[in-house]
Order: sequence, then structure tokens, then C-alpha cells
Amino acid sequence: MRPRQFDLIAFDWDGTLYDSTAIIVRCIQAAVRDVGGQEPSTQQAAWVIGMGLMQALAHAAPDVPAEKYPQLGERYRHHYLAHQNDLSLFQGVLPLLADLRQRHHWLAVATGKSRRGLDETLRMVALQGVFDGSRTADETAGKPHPLMLHELMREFGVTPERTLMIGDTTHDLQMAVNAGCASVGVSYGAHDHDAFAPFQPRFVAHSVPQLRDWLLAHA
Repeated sequence: MRPRQFDLIAFDWDGTLYDSTAIIVRCIQAAVRDVGGQEPSTQQAAWVIGMGLMQALAHAAPDVPAEKYPQLGERYRHHYLAHQNDLSLFQGVLPLLADLRQRHHWLAVATGKSRRGLDETLRMVALQGVFDGSRTADETAGKPHPLMLHELMREFGVTPERTLMIGDTTHDLQMAVNAGCASVGVSYGAHDHDAFAPFQPRFVAHSVPQLRDWLLAHA
């Protein structure tokens, strides 16, 4: 068998494993409308996905004053909770994770979600125990700051050269660069993959099966 290149594989969540991009965009837009801000375009709302919640909302609604940020966050959570039962893993994610676990990679999640939000979602999709570790923006730092990856690498005693970050946004790929790690992009999430080139991902997958095939051949 080909020698393993990466010991730790860290996945972004929304737009990479979880088919949530379109609903997150609509929830951001609705939250901004609710507090009287100018509704961001679909492209503007999609661009902030992957950041920590308040960081994302501040970018998406620059005309909303800071004193309204708590209300803005509350309205986003209200709309998201109303739709969370409509969300699911991308088809093919479960076999992909099973194949990687069988090859004894450490698997982790590095996400802009809150700890509470990630834990609730993992319970909903019955993935408790599948990942060896996880970090969220509210307990570390928002992307593209590399703290999430630094903490995961320390937890598992893995060097940057043996760590791979997989995500659907430029924030994910920039975080990998900042942490000194390799990356793989996926084009089916929030950001246009034409923007990935400056971050030099090893590969850009256009579907979960393509991602699986590349990982089994090269990771």
C-alpha cells in the first residue's frame, strides 16, 4: 500500500461536509433585514460563511451598528433553528469518513460554528464519536486565524507537514496557509473555486466522490 502522507485530516463543516450553504445565506439575509440593515447579496452573504458568527454578520451587514450585533446574532439563530431539520450531510460523506477511519487517519472538524452549534449538529446526523477532535470559532479564533489548526496539531502531536485542511472557502484555505499545512478545496460549497488558486490547494474536488477518490489515492 502507498505510504500515508497525512496523519491528521481536518474538515470544515458547512459547505464541505454539510449541505447548508443556501440556507445559511438566506438566514443571514433575513437577520439583517430584521434589524433594519441593507440586505446583503447572495454573493456577499456566502462570502462570510466559515467565519465566526459575529465576525461574519459584521462583514455581511456593515451598515448595522455594533450595538445591534446581539440582536443580529439572535435573529440569525432564530432563522437557522427554523430550518436546521431541512439540512443534511452531502451524499457520500459517511462512506468517505468510514474509509479514512479504516486507514487510521486522525479526523477532525475545524469550523466557524459555535461549540454548541457543532455539537447539536453532530448529534442530529449521528456522527458523535466519528471525529477524533474538533475546534470551533468561539473557543479558539475565527478563520483565517490558524489557532484551530495549531490546537488540533498539538492535541494529536502532528506536524504541519502531516496535516491536511479541507474546505469550501478561501477562509479555510488561507487558514491552512497560515498554519503551514496543505489544503484541498471543494467547489460545491460557498465560494467560487476560481478564487482558490492563490492558496495553492493540492486539489479541488467538484463532488464528494471526487474528494474521496483523491484522498484514498494521495492522503
